[in-house]
Amino acid sequence: MSNRVVCREASHAGSWYTASGSQLNAQLEGWLSQVQSAIKPARAIIAPHAGYTYCGSCAAYAYKQVDPTVTRRVFILGPSHHVPLSRCALSPAEIYRTPLYDLRIDQKVYADLWKTGMFERMSLQTDEDEHSIEMHLPYTAKAMESHKDDFAIVPVLVGALSESKEQEYGKLLSKYLADPSNLFVISSDFCHWGQRFRYTYYDESQGEIYRSIEHLDKMGMGIIEQLDPISFSNYLKKYHNTICGRHPIGVLLNAVAELKKVGLDMNFSFLNYAQSSQCRNWQDSSVSYAAGALVVH
Repeated sequence: MSNRVVCREASHAGSWYTASGSQLNAQLEGWLSQVQSAIKPARAIIAPHAGYTYCGSCAAYAYKQVDPTVTRRVFILGPSHHVPLSRCALSPAEIYRTPLYDLRIDQKVYADLWKTGMFERMSLQTDEDEHSIEMHLPYTAKAMESHKDDFAIVPVLVGALSESKEQEYGKLLSKYLADPSNLFVISSDFCHWGQRFRYTYYDESQGEIYRSIEHLDKMGMGIIEQLDPISFSNYLKKYHNTICGRHPIGVLLNAVAELKKVGLDMNFSFLNYAQSSQCRNWQDSSVSYAAGALVVH
């Protein structure tokens, strides 16, 4: 048996974000410095996973609400873009590399999750090909840098879950969400609009196409703020909005619903909304980004 530590390389550094630690640090500091911490400490955040030139400034609104003095574990739930997955999967790695510093996976929590029989093990190749978790690693490292030796991460790749599976995973993860030393990062972009995404919903009453997209996204964001998983599922069935992290969001909403049953008082607020560009005609395309935070009272 070799004792070699399995590391996941920062495979999207140099393309989706800079591979230079000092440059990356300066960029993240720049974005974070422009934002207020309105609702600290966050127990969960929703933030985008696009290239930082598109969504770095939006994501800062979520990460600014993270309190490194209380957070000891960061669960990162990201959707699977490349491999068909009907359940959730855990990484084979022990260390996730970032240009800032290496992040350690919490092997005890991983062992507990593995024992439930509800998780698959993804290959290292799948892990490194996927960007939905990786795009949160530099921001997590930055938000936690003052306590970088005191925390670990729990990356979970979320498949195309049925509503009942979202409920099961929500139930399972709710005990972790109840713990103030845990932070949940939910990785999701919002509407992917345009012919290249095969989604061109347009409500003319809203005016320009980009206004219709914003109206559609904000309707969904309002439903997420109500913390009602059934309303969110109904919204997706009705409008088919291309929210790529809908399953991680569904898991969070179900975990929250579970905790509400035992009397925990929580609220979720979106703090920023942005679009990669403004669509005005059928040839255009855009991706929307939203950042928000869940606080437990």
